[in-house]
Amino acid sequence: MSAFSSLTIRDVLDRHAQARPDAPFLLAPEPQRTLTYGDLAAQTNRLAAYLRARDFAPGSTVALHLHNGYQTAALFVGLMAAGYTVAPLNLLSQAGQLSQVIAHSEARLVFGCREYEDLLRKALAQIANAPEAVIIDIDAATLFPEASAPRIAIAPTDIALLMYTSGTTGMPKGVQLSHANLLAGASAVAGWHGLGESDRVLSSLPLYHINGQVIGTLAPFLSGGSIVAPHRFSASQWWDFVDRYRCTWINMVPTIIAYLLAGDETRKFPHVRFGRSASAPLPPDQHKAFEERFGVSVIEAMGMTECASIVFCNPHDDRRRYGSPGLPCGVEAGIVGADGARLGANETGEIVLRGPNVMAGYFKAPDKTTEAIDGDGWLRTGDLGLRDADGFYFITGRLKELIIKGGENIAPREIDEALLKHPAVLEAAAVGVPDKAYGQDIAVGLVLRPGAIFDEQALVGWCENELGRYKTPRQWRVLDELPKGPSGKVQRLALLDFFRA
Repeated sequence: MSAFSSLTIRDVLDRHAQARPDAPFLLAPEPQRTLTYGDLAAQTNRLAAYLRARDFAPGSTVALHLHNGYQTAALFVGLMAAGYTVAPLNLLSQAGQLSQVIAHSEARLVFGCREYEDLLRKALAQIANAPEAVIIDIDAATLFPEASAPRIAIAPTDIALLMYTSGTTGMPKGVQLSHANLLAGASAVAGWHGLGESDRVLSSLPLYHINGQVIGTLAPFLSGGSIVAPHRFSASQWWDFVDRYRCTWINMVPTIIAYLLAGDETRKFPHVRFGRSASAPLPPDQHKAFEERFGVSVIEAMGMTECASIVFCNPHDDRRRYGSPGLPCGVEAGIVGADGARLGANETGEIVLRGPNVMAGYFKAPDKTTEAIDGDGWLRTGDLGLRDADGFYFITGRLKELIIKGGENIAPREIDEALLKHPAVLEAAAVGVPDKAYGQDIAVGLVLRPGAIFDEQALVGWCENELGRYKTPRQWRVLDELPKGPSGKVQRLALLDFFRA
């Protein structure tokens, strides 16, 4: 049982606000404003009073359609601490899908920001009995008038977060995470990385994604540390923020690492204890290059929305493995075959997980919950992988993304990593496309480095040398950017649209 199975987000906030009210929780670079734990508790109380005065019953859902900022973080934590379910909305969604998610969530109110107001109102116009929209200034010092609300009972099993998956294959599913689920995930992260009150993270990952929510926000919150949260990632400002705010760790995804490596910065940062990369596999060549150039050790990890983010992480020592998300962290893990039987070391199958951070279920979808979680609590992830003899896990692909060419299973990641070694390639993602002879063949979307020229013949030769002719892509598309989810993870099924014309 998790050590936090009897606690709620409000319990953690109360503890910090009483013991260290002047300690910083969040530092927002754009308004150059600091939110202390005492400030957060006071703002949460005013938020609760505001919602109660508008007859919003505790336990109801409030949606957030906001980019990162001072008030975004205050609302994200404050809504849960006040006894509400928070439903962050993906800013990359178009109005049609946004309206579906809002309607499905049963949110009664949506906090939006001016930058995305037109999109939000377009989505709300498509919903019968649409919730109220309140447009806020995310950089404001305060949003609500001074007031207090009576405290209500909050149970650890109450749903704190309703998080919708990326929805690459249809309507997104609403993942329900309780206070206990979230604190179990945050505790695993904080414990694994040894986070304490003196630690400070730079995280520009969006608060509408589970990584930004749990790794970048709730883990520091639980440990009493602090967060530097700019509006969005900027390669030109990243290292200046690290230096100015004396961050002790940095939260990244492989896309951020690629763009930082493409920049001009050459300084070393000895005050940074470690960097963390998750949400997509980190190519080993980029991993090593980043560490050598900036003097920052990078810990590769893996998370899932259904598991409050954390599932695997590499250790902070010489045992870490390049190309592996690491060892089970906060969960039990295993590999199963198509028949559900457990597989041994170095056998490829589907990864299954069990632990206190595994979701309560999919919202209004008991059938999908039963398909995903068996009677013993094991979650089927849909990820293909293997476990080596030392217990490290390796991801080889997704069940639905696997390329099957002439009966041969090909992991897209293998193609990606070969192309990322080429000096002209900044980003690459392989997908399977229909082929009359083989059933499927290989296509690749590319983002080239600045100044590089696309030379198909040279890339074909490169891949034949790295992968062999059978695994060499037959179709190529050069793009300004690859389609990605909010965490930076490539949406391979969306990439297929570029090859259907």
